[in-house]
Amino acid sequence: MRQRHTPAWAVEDKVQLQRFELKYRVDEDTARAIREFVRGYLEPDEYGVDKPNYSYRIHSLYLDSDDLRCFWDVFNSNKNRFKLRIRYYDDNPDTPAFCEIKRRVNEAILKQRCAIRKDAVAPLLSGQLPDPSFLISQKPHQLEALQEFCRRISDLNAKPRTHVSYLREAWVSPGSNAVRICLDRQVCSEPQSTPELKTEMENPVMPFEPEVILELKFTGRFPNWMGDLVRTFGLRQLSSAKYADGVALLGERRLAPESLLILRDDLLERYLQRRHLPGRLGQPA
Repeated sequence: MRQRHTPAWAVEDKVQLQRFELKYRVDEDTARAIREFVRGYLEPDEYGVDKPNYSYRIHSLYLDSDDLRCFWDVFNSNKNRFKLRIRYYDDNPDTPAFCEIKRRVNEAILKQRCAIRKDAVAPLLSGQLPDPSFLISQKPHQLEALQEFCRRISDLNAKPRTHVSYLREAWVSPGSNAVRICLDRQVCSEPQSTPELKTEMENPVMPFEPEVILELKFTGRFPNWMGDLVRTFGLRQLSSAKYADGVALLGERRLAPESLLILRDDLLERYLQRRHLPGRLGQPA
């Protein structure tokens, strides 16, 4: 089995610019059976190959406007929407963070991503203009992605809102990232209003426990064997938005100024029910 000799951040970024994603929720026994099924078609992600259960921890600091526009776009099922986040994998100051724009355009997912120094995150989020010195790589598309990320922050007046973390088990097509299956466990979410890239959480909510989020990701045609997987395990597609579902469970009053709350609590309760999530916990009056 292939061994990983370089850290995740040092490998050439293989993020697909455009792909399709189908999401499901399964129990742990089904998740383990799916792992055995996909072994015949895919290999473990290089970042998890030497880890227990092939899994590694992912952290994301999500940004949103004061009126939580990105969250409400999910709530309203807008076909064309986007999320802004800073993704990182540890609290080592010498490893990069990744500025990401994840857009949904109809059924397609488009992603822009660039690697920056962790010590550049705070000045970037305080409004400092993007500088090439922030970047790990000087490739032109990296600077373009950073400039677009900053433009969207400015347009929204976006600020840190939540820290989301989870364990990811990923399987990929040999020699490429054209097909990818992810099993995401222990999804945690808590409010965060600072640019600190921390890995510890104090009192998070877990919107999907004890379920595992299964994501089928592919470019081009839906593989025939994925259809066999869906039929074999009787999977039913179900939206699972880690940021938005975490916000809904936390309660938007903990994240947005009181004067900008725009929908009644009963609408959010219906949102939770529609997405098969538990009711909110301890929302302040």
